[in-house]
Amino acid sequence: MALPFTTVRDLLRFGVSRFTAAGLSFGHGSTNAYDEAAYLILHTLHLPLDTLEPFMDARLLDEEIDAVMKVIERRATERVPAAYLTQEAWMHGRRFYVDEHVIVPRSFVGELLQDGLQPYVADPDQVTRVLELCTGCGCLAILAAQAFENADVDAVDISADALAVAHRNVDVYALRDRVTLFEGDLYAPLPEAKYEVIITNPPYVNADAMRTLPEEYRHEPELALAGGADGMDVVRRIVREAGKWLTEDGVLVVEIGNERANVESAFGGLDLLWLSTSAGDDNVFLIQAADLPV
Repeated sequence: MALPFTTVRDLLRFGVSRFTAAGLSFGHGSTNAYDEAAYLILHTLHLPLDTLEPFMDARLLDEEIDAVMKVIERRATERVPAAYLTQEAWMHGRRFYVDEHVIVPRSFVGELLQDGLQPYVADPDQVTRVLELCTGCGCLAILAAQAFENADVDAVDISADALAVAHRNVDVYALRDRVTLFEGDLYAPLPEAKYEVIITNPPYVNADAMRTLPEEYRHEPELALAGGADGMDVVRRIVREAGKWLTEDGVLVVEIGNERANVESAFGGLDLLWLSTSAGDDNVFLIQAADLPV
């Protein structure tokens, strides 16, 4: 029996109701059922993602309604993040290809790159080398290349599948001549170099939190999320070696989500500077090269 839907408004109402009834978790681009349903509907109908109202009462073809219903149902029943359904994620107005081999990008480091990490980087135009560890889809490496226009950017990931996604995004942004991708474990695959800036959004979710993650997050690669008992296994290694790779006035910027207490327990002897983002002052810390162990 045909469903009694004819317009975008009908589908939007249904999508919000379906997602709410299913008890979905959000956080991969949207924060609520309305925004998630609107995004999936507009994307599926090939409409501008920032223009909903003019199309609300547009009458749809049967095949368009069917396509939207399939997407809504898959999101509700399989609890796949919307970004995997559309194979795209958006950060600061920029589109990135994603699939199940990478976490859905949502880093607050991207915010800090908008002004070239000032005032912690005195002059972004003078930065010549940037390193990103645990690059995933490559979004932060790309944003760094755009923020530091005179810099070459090296980006590392241990996953060959993730790097295939990153290569695709680097090519879309025509940055292959400035962004170099390396496969390996943190600093291991890099040639000898010194960087003015190292950025990273590493695996940092502690073991207790991993056990209670919503199902949506379990579709993401565990390798990119799990940080050991206290979430700091990879972060410790990054911090321990960073001083060898930074210039004298360089900075290390690390995103750690909700793990500030574990960071301060692990690195209480270091001079940590907590940076302000839209999520508050607890998600990203910075260490000057001079304050790092050598």
